[in-house]
Amino acid sequence: MRTAAFLYPWDVVGDPGAADRLAGLGIQQVTLASAYHSTRALTPRHPRHRIVTARHSAVLYPPDPARWAGRTLRPAAQDWTAGPDPFGAAARALADAGLEAHTWVVLAHNSRLGAEHPAAVVRNAYGDPYPWAPCIARPEVREYLVDLAAEAAVRPGARGTELESCGWYGLAHLHAHDKTGGVPLTGAAQYLMSVCFCTVCAAGYTRLGVPAQEVRAAVVRALEPQWSAGRAGPGGREGEWAAVEGLLGAELAGLLRSWRDGAARTLQRAAVRAVRDAAADGFRVLLHADPAAHRCGANVGVDPADVLAHADGVVLPCTGDAAARADVLGPFADRRAGGADCPAGGADRPAGLADCSAGAVAAAGASVAAPGASASTIAANFTVVSGLGGSPGTLAADAAHAASLGATELRLYHAGLASDRDLAAVGDALREIGDNSGKRTAC
Repeated sequence: MRTAAFLYPWDVVGDPGAADRLAGLGIQQVTLASAYHSTRALTPRHPRHRIVTARHSAVLYPPDPARWAGRTLRPAAQDWTAGPDPFGAAARALADAGLEAHTWVVLAHNSRLGAEHPAAVVRNAYGDPYPWAPCIARPEVREYLVDLAAEAAVRPGARGTELESCGWYGLAHLHAHDKTGGVPLTGAAQYLMSVCFCTVCAAGYTRLGVPAQEVRAAVVRALEPQWSAGRAGPGGREGEWAAVEGLLGAELAGLLRSWRDGAARTLQRAAVRAVRDAAADGFRVLLHADPAAHRCGANVGVDPADVLAHADGVVLPCTGDAAARADVLGPFADRRAGGADCPAGGADRPAGLADCSAGAVAAAGASVAAPGASASTIAANFTVVSGLGGSPGTLAADAAHAASLGATELRLYHAGLASDRDLAAVGDALREIGDNSGKRTAC
């Protein structure tokens, strides 16, 4: 089973042994960050440092001055990793060790953009801004994200890309010294706290038939019992959405779903098309995703049939027990051969589409699967850092279970953050998977 590990350029730059050490694990690919959000990262094996502090969202390569000249929204440069092109330097070292490099591009998660352009971010029903969450319904944000996707994805030496947060971001973000856990929020409450009421979204709700102030008031009323009760809600993805419909009513919940799903799909199609236009043939485009369309975050909510109609595949969060893996992988199992080029309508139709004609799809920034595309990639993403809740010791068994549910590849988060003991367990697991690969047709 093809396996890739996530990595930051600073895990490789300045460490001459890093690439060979990774290749020795038995992986075939490294998904290497080219555009990333702020973070503080441990580097337990680097000969020159132990902590890297990426102070803000930035690109890890030299951005094209001509592309961004005169633009209000533009990517920031970084200065915490040496050299003019940390991504390029790391990608070359990985290639020398026999590893493919694919780009890892974080899109709608950018605290610096929100701090510098507060009008461009998600605002909840109470009027609070989320500086880390650009509102993807806003035309200027969508234009920026699409151009960033094309530039950050198609770097010299890269054979494909994985687009993270290519959709709605919301409340669930581990912000610096996060203090939001005092009242546990249900899945439905997380969604309601992530619904945007910026000027563009408010106008969108009104155009769909309900004045924005009525939508806002309904969301606030639905949330009020949460602040005193703090109770757990219905479990599972379907239970979360059923709870939203119960709190708002099916009609209003459907209006929100129509607007938000349309904005996300318009961004996703446009981003995938922009990457394909910039890349050579055979360049793979995957999205980090979740099969519940209402969910926000790094793994954006999607409809499985829709996303596999225009992207080459998905990367799905599979850390957890067997039931959690089945919940996330199951909806994709029978969708691998692709889906409809354009959904039929209603909540399934991209924002602004009145029909599904080829012209309407193109006008909304849509695209279809790459010509000649075969069955889609379904990559099961496992955390392999024990300190972050991962279980590298059970990776072989967990991977076999994921394969039985339709997973075609593995992703390992995160080779740079893992301890030596965790990496040794990963190496053992991948050798076991390789030994058994002939016995498992799914691999």
